[in-house]
Amino acid sequence: MKREQSERIILGIDPGTTTTGYGLIRIAGVGPELVAIGLIDLSRFSDHYLKLKHIFDRVTGIIDEYQPCEMAIEAPFYGKNVQSMLKLGRAQGAAIAAALNRSVHVSEYAPRKIKMSITGRGAASKEQVASMLMNILKFGDMEMKLDATDGLAVALCHFYQSGAPSAEKTYHSWKDFLNRNPGRIKSR
Repeated sequence: MKREQSERIILGIDPGTTTTGYGLIRIAGVGPELVAIGLIDLSRFSDHYLKLKHIFDRVTGIIDEYQPCEMAIEAPFYGKNVQSMLKLGRAQGAAIAAALNRSVHVSEYAPRKIKMSITGRGAASKEQVASMLMNILKFGDMEMKLDATDGLAVALCHFYQSGAPSAEKTYHSWKDFLNRNPGRIKSR
């Protein structure tokens, strides 16, 4: 895949031990556009170490195919089970190792930060995040898997957090936002 000089591709990863979601966006000019979205299915592997190898191999393949210059990944969070968190951390490590092996810069974001940057709510549901992504990046449902849209959300969060022109603007009120962004709001 050949890229133009001003183009930037960001890979987002939502690591998991059953499925790892990913999404890629292209930045050409001001706004992002969807490049690819998908899942790395790990359900056929019973051995945790084989799952890690598969994550490493697939992320390496995705990087080789799409040539992203940056990868953003969701940080593991502590839920109810310490063992689950450790396994998620290993899955995250396998994806990070693949990126570093290909000299791709890595950034990490907390789940609440990702949800906040996409929906404006840190406690948003996976469905709300997916719905916002479909609206922002203009793609249809396509029987979307939520882990895949979570990976896409990580990529878009990174775009917003890394100095995207629209992220640097400050507004004093909703009226100010609407006046300065007439094309971003659609009435139904």
